[in-house]
Amino acid sequence: MLIVGRIINGFSVGICSAQVPVYIAELAPPSRRGGLIGAQQWAITWGIMIMFYISFGCSFLDGPQAFRVPWALQMLPGIGLFFGMIMLPESPRWLARKDRWEDCYAVLALVHGKGDSDAPFVAREYKDIKDMVEFERQNADVTYLELLKPNMINRTHIGVFTQIWSQLTGMNVMMYYITYVFTMTGADSTSALLLSSSIQYVINVVMTIPALLYVDRWGRRPTLLVGATFMMIWMFANAGLLASYGEYAGPEGVNNTPEASTRISGPPAKAVIACTYLFVASFAPTWGPVSWIYPPEIYPLRVRGKAVALSTSANWAMNFALAYFVPPAFVNITWKVYILFGVFLLAMFIHVFLMFPETANKTLEEVESIFLDPHGIKRVGTPAWKTRVNHRRILDVERCGSVAEEGQDESSKGMAAGSVVEEEQRIDRQSSGEALFPDGHEKKI
Repeated sequence: MLIVGRIINGFSVGICSAQVPVYIAELAPPSRRGGLIGAQQWAITWGIMIMFYISFGCSFLDGPQAFRVPWALQMLPGIGLFFGMIMLPESPRWLARKDRWEDCYAVLALVHGKGDSDAPFVAREYKDIKDMVEFERQNADVTYLELLKPNMINRTHIGVFTQIWSQLTGMNVMMYYITYVFTMTGADSTSALLLSSSIQYVINVVMTIPALLYVDRWGRRPTLLVGATFMMIWMFANAGLLASYGEYAGPEGVNNTPEASTRISGPPAKAVIACTYLFVASFAPTWGPVSWIYPPEIYPLRVRGKAVALSTSANWAMNFALAYFVPPAFVNITWKVYILFGVFLLAMFIHVFLMFPETANKTLEEVESIFLDPHGIKRVGTPAWKTRVNHRRILDVERCGSVAEEGQDESSKGMAAGSVVEEEQRIDRQSSGEALFPDGHEKKI
C-alpha cells in the first residue's frame, strides 16, 4: 500500500507541476505573469522548509509514527488545493479552444478588466486569442510529434533545457546532500547537521521573494544569466577551497561517511559553508522561479500543455539521475564534483545568451511571433540577444489597449527596429502616429 500510495502521489505531483504554470500563464496579465508563476516556486520552497522541520520534529517520535505523521500531513495541501480550484475560473485560452467564447470573454474581463468588459486590454487580448485559435485550427496538429517538427524543435529544446539546466545548477544536490558538506567541515552530531542544513531552506524561502516582486521588470534573460554567473562563482570557490585546504579523508570518509570524502577545518571550512549558503541565495531569485515561468510562455496554445509536461518530465528525470549520481561522485572524484557543476553553469550561461529570447512583458501571442519572425534566423526567429524587456510598454497596453503616444515612452519606439516581430511593429507604428488600414498600407494620421 505504501508503494502504491507513493506512485499515485508521484503522478499527482507530476500533473500539478506541469499544469499549474500553464494555467497561471494563460490567466495572468503580461506585466505580472512572471511573479504569479514564480509564486508556485515560492510555495514549493515553503513546502520544503515546513516539511523539513516537521520531519525533524517527528524524528524524535518512537516507532512508525516518525514517518507516518509527516506523510499523513501531506494530505492537507492536496485537500486545500482540491476545494480551492473549484472556485477558480477556467483558462480563457482553453475556453476559446472549446468555442466557449462568451465564457472566454467573461474570464478575461474578470482577470484583466476587474469585471469591466469594456476595458481596452480585454478587447485586445480577446482578439489576439481569437486570431491565434483560428490560425491554429487551420494548422491543427496536436500530437507530441509536432514538438519535434522543424518549426517547433527549437522551442522544444529551449523548454526542456530550461528544466534540465535548473537541475544541473546543482541546487537539488545542495538540498539533498548538504549534510555531506557540513560533515566535511566538522559538524558531527545529528542535531547540528540538521539544524545547519535547515538554514538553506530559510534562505531559499526568503530569497525567492525578490523574484516575485521584480522578475517582470528584470526580464527572464538577465535573471537567468546573472543567476548562472553567481552560482558558477560559488561552485568554483568551493572547489578551490576544498582542493587547496582540504585533505582526503580516506575510503571511510569523515565520521564513517564515505561521501564526506574531504576533511576541511578552520576559516576555510567556514568559507565553504558561506559559499554554500550564497549559492542557495543566488539560485532562489533566479533559476528557481524562472525555470517554471519560462516554459509555459514560449509554446503556442495548441501544444502548450503537452510541451510543458515534456519539459517538466525532463526536470524530474534529471532530479532522479542526480540523486543517484552525486553520492558516488563525492566518493570517487571528491571536490571535483564542484568543478563539474561549475562547468555546467558556464555552459548554461552561453546557451541562455545565444538561444533563450526575452519573454517578459509580452502577451503569449506576441511571444509566439518572436519565434515566427520572418526577418530572423530560420527555424529560430528573432535572435535571442536582440530581444529585451520593456515593462512600461506593456503597462500602457494593459491600461489603454495600446502603447503610449509618441514622446511618452522612448523605449517603445525602439521596438520597431531591426528584426522585431510584426505585432510589435504594428503597435509601435500606432504610438508614432501611424495606422494600418485594411489593405495593409500605412498612412500618417
